[in-house]
Amino acid sequence: MIDIENTQECFVQLWLRLERTRRLLGGQCKRYCIRNVLKTWFGPAISDDFIWEVCHLCEQEGWNELPLPSLYPRKHRELLRAIVAVRTGISFWKISLKALDSAYSIAFPNSTPINVNKKKRI
Repeated sequence: MIDIENTQECFVQLWLRLERTRRLLGGQCKRYCIRNVLKTWFGPAISDDFIWEVCHLCEQEGWNELPLPSLYPRKHRELLRAIVAVRTGISFWKISLKALDSAYSIAFPNSTPINVNKKKRI
């Protein structure tokens, strides 16, 4: 069982854990999808309702293959937001996106940083 909080330190650990889980599931010849990630992280105690709620919040299907977190971080960003929201009981919209995005840059230093909420110049 992992402790989940709405902090940058926790987000760094979650980003790194996503990459480790991807490698673990690949080594076991299992699909790298939301359902398997959640079952790996939280064990057999995870309910279908929890999985459904996470999938509903991040607007993804549970069995769909996830891309590499270091190359395509947007889907994983929404997944981590949903996991933190459901696990802590915080609103999905109150998850700190700045902390989540900066944690991605710490976890994957050679990747392009993500920042979806930056202001566009007109």
